[in-house]
Amino acid sequence: MQSLRGRVGVVTGGAGGLGRAMGERFAREGMKVVLADVQAEPLERTVAECRAGGLDIIGVQTDVTNYASVEALRDATLAAFGAVHVVCNNAGIGAGAEGKMWEHELNDWRWAIGVNVMGVVHGINAFVPVMLEQGDEGHVVNTSSGNGGVSPLASTPQYAATKAAVVTITECLYGQLHEIEALVGASVLFPGPHILRTGLFESWRSRTPEFAKERPRKTPYTTVEALEAQMKAAGVDIAYTPVEEVAEQVVNGILANDFWIHPQSDRGDAQLLARTDSILHRTNPSYLRAVPG
Repeated sequence: MQSLRGRVGVVTGGAGGLGRAMGERFAREGMKVVLADVQAEPLERTVAECRAGGLDIIGVQTDVTNYASVEALRDATLAAFGAVHVVCNNAGIGAGAEGKMWEHELNDWRWAIGVNVMGVVHGINAFVPVMLEQGDEGHVVNTSSGNGGVSPLASTPQYAATKAAVVTITECLYGQLHEIEALVGASVLFPGPHILRTGLFESWRSRTPEFAKERPRKTPYTTVEALEAQMKAAGVDIAYTPVEEVAEQVVNGILANDFWIHPQSDRGDAQLLARTDSILHRTNPSYLRAVPG
């Protein structure tokens, strides 16, 4: 895309964290923005704060696991602004499972797949046909993670598996759009390179009834503080990436038509090389870790 000014953007998972940061950054670029989130009250509060700051942002409560809900998001966007040019399939959860993966409830898997994978699929199916029919420049950004997209954490199989799926889905989307010489591009986003303080560790609050746990938890939900403690115990240095910095990377990536929105990181590059080396040389995966680092 040559410019974002005057264009229309949609960001799922937009009530806070990275989604909000991307929405605000798009609006400051001169875009009209629709933030979508399954949680109504945080979304309303975010939209009110953004509009009070002079940003052209509206909100639409959306459950990305439900295709009809994503279609309603598309229709609300078109009704409000008449077009859509940038879609960020960003909504994601850190599945609330506990114990070893063979002990995880099937609903833990269904929830992770429903949000992290089918949320992306629903966004593509609902918006890409409209973007192609417009005959205008456009871009789709799908949020993955270094945990899965680069090298998985053994302790988070559902999250890692779903984020790896997002990479492959986006690669195929890019290839098919390129094949038809579409004006619509695609990118996969690896936020980072360090820890982001977002609502990911509190995603259990948005768990909808159809994905409810089947039995009571035996341990508390993981928090970002607990993850930091694990990293310190493993001797890993802790660093943070501001969500505003990632939002800037997204804007730059769209304008440059970059497929990989993946900030340089010596640690991340080493993990990626270790995984690739294991595949190329048919060696067992010694790169697997329990905590980031």
